[in-house]
Amino acid sequence: MKPITLKEIAKSCGGQLFGDENIIVTSIVTDSRQVTEGTLFSAIKGERVDGHNFVSQCINAGAVCALVEEKPDCDCNYILVESTLNALKKIAEYYRSLFTIPFIGITGSVGKTSTKEMISSVLSQKFNVHKTSGNFNNELGVPLTLFKLEEDHEIAVIEMGISGFTEMTRLATMVRPDISVITNIGYCHLENLNDLDGVLKAKTEMLEFLSNDGKMFFCGDDEKLYTVKEHNGIKTTFYGFDDRNEYKAEIIDTDLLKGIHCKLYLKNSTIECVVPSVESHMVSNALCAAAIGESLNMTPQQIKAGVESYKTVGSRSNVIRKKDITIIDDCYNANPTSVRASVSSLSKFEGRKIAVIGDMKELGKNEAQLHFDTGAFIKDKGIDKVVAVGELCKHLFLGAKKNGYYFETVDECCEKIQGIIEKGDTVLVKASHSMHFDRIVETLNAQFE
Repeated sequence: MKPITLKEIAKSCGGQLFGDENIIVTSIVTDSRQVTEGTLFSAIKGERVDGHNFVSQCINAGAVCALVEEKPDCDCNYILVESTLNALKKIAEYYRSLFTIPFIGITGSVGKTSTKEMISSVLSQKFNVHKTSGNFNNELGVPLTLFKLEEDHEIAVIEMGISGFTEMTRLATMVRPDISVITNIGYCHLENLNDLDGVLKAKTEMLEFLSNDGKMFFCGDDEKLYTVKEHNGIKTTFYGFDDRNEYKAEIIDTDLLKGIHCKLYLKNSTIECVVPSVESHMVSNALCAAAIGESLNMTPQQIKAGVESYKTVGSRSNVIRKKDITIIDDCYNANPTSVRASVSSLSKFEGRKIAVIGDMKELGKNEAQLHFDTGAFIKDKGIDKVVAVGELCKHLFLGAKKNGYYFETVDECCEKIQGIIEKGDTVLVKASHSMHFDRIVETLNAQFE
């Protein structure tokens, strides 16, 4: 990070500084294992671990100061605050203000991470890009992401995930995007957001913090997003497959080994390229990245190279081709919108198609019906067998006309799935992250090693 003083940090968060205000900080962390010389260690009180217990260890490892809610039990420089988490967010807001590079803020119900990766892949063909790592997209992850900005970065791509109202306001206060991207409005976090209108309202809180000369890129194929034509005089740029969009995409054909051959129709050019994915929505993500790239004066050649250099991250539509089966590892998270997209991709594969689906969490009062409807969709897409796992997926299994197998637990599924999957099968594995479906993927990997 850019070097800043303890005086700047204490002032930005309203903390009381005990120590030398001129000391320079070169990194801010909450993980004691990441402490190096020049670090400010922020002690967070978590559900299982209290960072205050590691202050002394961090000072011995080279930390120059501790951000704390109580006086440390060792002799060191420290900044005392009421809440270290809130203080981190205020420090991050100040630190972001030190940069004049473009900031891209990304949110949406589905596809935030894959869109972030695609945009970063495209922009990196011209710029030194800083992007969100892993799942650092929440009220702790966003500050830590911002603190990793270096002086030589030329653009920042920041993912923002929320589960309730006003959360986006707190994130966008820090990020202050110059370009806002919303991928879609889907059925997620309905326990807090109630319905799709609530999801739209919560996501678009970001727009209140868009710079005065900012830009908005929304997926115009989404009916809710398409209602947001402008904000504070800034016209929305829509992208998608539908003809009503300013930026449009056309799929030419799909090669399940190489990717999706498509055309991206931009303002000033048409780019023919291959998106390295089996999921058709990745073409929409590529179109979004291309539109942003063009707005930042990138050439068609640079954009094409960036799209075709895209790589999936983690358990997100990761196609694992074993000797005898194909596994689509998409078990990072799930909601009805994302499950339907993944099942649609599964339906394109040859041979027997198996959907291993687990509970989708945080869907609110209509969770049973949403699971049932998802099961019916799977059945209608011609999927050969569904393997439903979890309490809520009882309803999904019924919606799929009991076409397959139902297990109450992941343990039971791991034990029995070896007798279900056959040579030549393509297997989609998808559920909310808390279901730990990575264990099913591990089981299948071991079985068909």
